[in-house]
Amino acid sequence: QVQLIESGGGWVQPGGSLTLSCVASIRNDYAMAWFRQAPGKEREFVATISGKGDVQSYPEDVKGRFTISRDNAKNTVYLQMRRLTPEDTAVYYCAASRRLYVRSTPTTDDFASWGQGTQVTVSW
Repeated sequence: QVQLIESGGGWVQPGGSLTLSCVASIRNDYAMAWFRQAPGKEREFVATISGKGDVQSYPEDVKGRFTISRDNAKNTVYLQMRRLTPEDTAVYYCAASRRLYVRSTPTTDDFASWGQGTQVTVSW
């Protein structure tokens, strides 16, 4: 089972930007995703990218602000986040599936491996 390690979280002011990284322990050409979980809320889908990087999908509340990308040569997936708001505050998790593609609005059940999470805090 692939191990995933996220990094890049931290504190940022509203309107700011942050880029998260997720490194896989082994070569992983399957679909990947980012989810987030705020205190007292369920884990929610943020972005997903196909195994070859040719398809990306986002929910409406981050579309146009977040960009997911991957570098398979480095076993790394990225999440660029722009125009951050306090509502983006959460623990962000990287996830790996066992398929090249997942549905456009995946759930946690679509992914077999998870990272430990990285905290993102947006506030003044």
